Amino acid sequence: MFGKRGISGRRDEPKGDLPKVSAVADGAPAAAPATQPRSAEAAPASPPPPAAASSPREPARAAASHEHNENYYDIKSQIFSALIDTIDLSQLAQLDSQTAREEIRDIVNDIIAIKNFVMSISEQEQLLEDICNDVLGFGPLEPLLARDDISDIMVNGPKRVYIEVGGKVQEANIRFRDSQHLLTVCQRIVSQVGRRVDESSPICDARLPDGSRVNVIVPPLAIDGAALTIRKFKKDRLTLDQLVQLGSISPEGAELLRIIGRVRCNVVISGGTGSGKTTLLNCLTNYIDREERIITCEDAAELQLQQPHVVRLETRPPNLEGEGEITMRDLVRNCLRMRPDRIIVGEVRGPEVFDLLQAMNTGHDGSMGTIHANNPRECLSRIESMVAMGGFSLPQKTVREIINGSIDVIIQAARLRDGSRRITHITEVVGMEGDVIITQDLVVYDIRGEDANGRLIGKHISTGIARPAFWERARYYGEDARLAAAFEAMERNS
Repeated sequence: MFGKRGISGRRDEPKGDLPKVSAVADGAPAAAPATQPRSAEAAPASPPPPAAASSPREPARAAASHEHNENYYDIKSQIFSALIDTIDLSQLAQLDSQTAREEIRDIVNDIIAIKNFVMSISEQEQLLEDICNDVLGFGPLEPLLARDDISDIMVNGPKRVYIEVGGKVQEANIRFRDSQHLLTVCQRIVSQVGRRVDESSPICDARLPDGSRVNVIVPPLAIDGAALTIRKFKKDRLTLDQLVQLGSISPEGAELLRIIGRVRCNVVISGGTGSGKTTLLNCLTNYIDREERIITCEDAAELQLQQPHVVRLETRPPNLEGEGEITMRDLVRNCLRMRPDRIIVGEVRGPEVFDLLQAMNTGHDGSMGTIHANNPRECLSRIESMVAMGGFSLPQKTVREIINGSIDVIIQAARLRDGSRRITHITEVVGMEGDVIITQDLVVYDIRGEDANGRLIGKHISTGIARPAFWERARYYGEDARLAAAFEAMERNS
């Protein structure tokens, strides 16, 4: 397979200079073949996350916390260059991931022996794992992707990597060899979903096989080297019960959200970046009947619905000639022809909001979407602005009447200054007075101080509303008794 080093006879070869089979540059050419062993193991229906590709990754998690010195990275660079000059990547790509890792580890051990590098056992094991990740996976990112306590990975050029753990951002003790190494990893990630990133197309949104959201921006737009941001998804989806345990919502508020999901209220989840909008949307979809046909529209597919009757749609960027783009609005308009019971839009950003409002207002009750806004009133203003962005020359009152007739509930999520995530408002749209949309808060989060560690202390309280505007809808679905009990419990505990 590798020149004179056959797969079955490689251990019998005399030690000496390694044969040079094919000179492959340390950069992008190695990326495309190297991803094939990884993707070959994934089932088309539900590909495993990169973190579960192979068991040898576990030692890397423990070792990743140690800072490596310059000598380590210099040795790693020399060994990597020798490895690339030795192996035939086209044949390596034909092996499964585990076999390919074993082949690479054997050759790297031989290179270390031939070049007489002095390393401790732990350093050698870490170096073997790092090089396997460089060739077959996402390089230095692999140990971070394996950790389930990390919510965000932020790469600011090859030498600076930050992670968010427990709501706090800290610097990670990893780095890339150089800018080309980082760019290679970025290209490998986006190529898995049929996208590209280079000087002619320097911005790209993509996703990892586990649904984690990825954004890449490269030079010349990123001055200090490629910038890579990964919004990581937990392997196990959070539920409303777990959100209650984390303090994101009270038990009574969670019961109210369950009822809102069951009775097919049209819901908009509002919040800032990293506030937990997508997580909350995933939680609400748990209460959709399994018999309903759900169609999701997303820029990068990340929703994790468990119902059997789900159609997932994803936007497409333009090709090199600037043609073939499929926008979110194209998807929303098309899914109206696909006989949906509910339409779920991962993130509303522009004129597609008008099509979503029309769908909510014309028989697709229970549709949901997320939007970036800081409070429920601002959410309504943002929707008005996005309708105007679409070039619709409608009177302001008409737009507000459409919004009022389409949206039943706004759920506000927020990331507080101590890093915690809370549902701060459950607000319903109740009607119009003149040209003004009237809303009323059902539940709000009241911040009452902070403890000695700087953690905010607060409580979800009822605003005193005993009968929401969607009461008749709840009675129609047989949920009125549970709704009354939820409001009584909230009033007692407020």
